[in-house]
Amino acid sequence: MDLDLTGKHALVCGASQGIGRATAQALADLGATVTLVARDSKALEAVRASLPAKHGQKHHHLSADFDRPADLAATLATELPKLAPVNILINNSGGPPGGTAHSAALDEYRKTFERHLMCNQVLVQAVLPGMRKSGYGRIVNIISTSVKEPIKGLGVSNSIRGAVAAWAKTLSIELGPDGITVNNLLPGFTRTQRLDVVFKARMEKFNMSRAAVEADALAEVPLGRFAEPSEPAAAIAFLCSPAAAYISGVSLPVDGGRMKSI
Repeated sequence: MDLDLTGKHALVCGASQGIGRATAQALADLGATVTLVARDSKALEAVRASLPAKHGQKHHHLSADFDRPADLAATLATELPKLAPVNILINNSGGPPGGTAHSAALDEYRKTFERHLMCNQVLVQAVLPGMRKSGYGRIVNIISTSVKEPIKGLGVSNSIRGAVAAWAKTLSIELGPDGITVNNLLPGFTRTQRLDVVFKARMEKFNMSRAAVEADALAEVPLGRFAEPSEPAAAIAFLCSPAAAYISGVSLPVDGGRMKSI
C-alpha cells in the first residue's frame, strides 16, 4: 500500500491543537512538508518545531484569522507564492457555540458560514492552480457527524456543516477530471478542546456533573471510549495518500460506531 507523501506539500488549517495538530503530525510522518495555519502564531511555531523532518522537510506556519475571509485571502496571496505548490489541503476550523437553530441570531449564521464555507472556498481557490500543475490534489474537510445525523443543541453548526458537505460533494464532481479528490472526515467524540466546550454546555444546561455527561456520551458509542486526535488524523492521512486515489466525494465517519445510519 502506497502511503508515501515524500515531496508533497500539505496546508493544514486549525493546526495549533486537536485533530488539526494531529493531522499535521500524521502527514509529516508520511513524508509531507507541512504548512500550519491558525490564529496563534506562537502555538503554531511550537507545533512546527515538534514535527519530524526525517525526509528533509522544512515545515512552515502562517497566522490567519478565519473570521475574516478577505484577510485570509490576502495572507495566502502574499505567502503561498514563497512556498512549493500545495498538493494537500486540510480544511479545519473551530465550531460555533451551541444553541437551538430557531433561536440563533442571524449574525451567528453569517459568522459561521464565513468561517467554514467561505474560508474553505478561499483556500481551495488559492491552492487549486498548484494542484493542477503538480498533478496531485487531495482536499479533506474536517466537519462533523451532524452532516448525517444532526446533533441536539448545535443548531447553527448542524446547518453550516451540512452546507460544507454539499459544497464538498459538488467540488468532488467538478475537480474529479483533474485527478483531485475531495472528501470529508466526520469525527465523533474526540478528546479535544471542542469536546470540552460541548460537554461544559451540557453540564450547565442540564445541571449535570462532568462524569455524568461523559457517561451519557459513552453510552452512545459501541466501542465504549472517546477517540484520541491521532485516530481521525490517521484516516485523514490515508485519504491524502496515493493509496486513496480512487476515493472521492465521501463523508467518512470516525466515531466508534456511534451513528445509527448506514
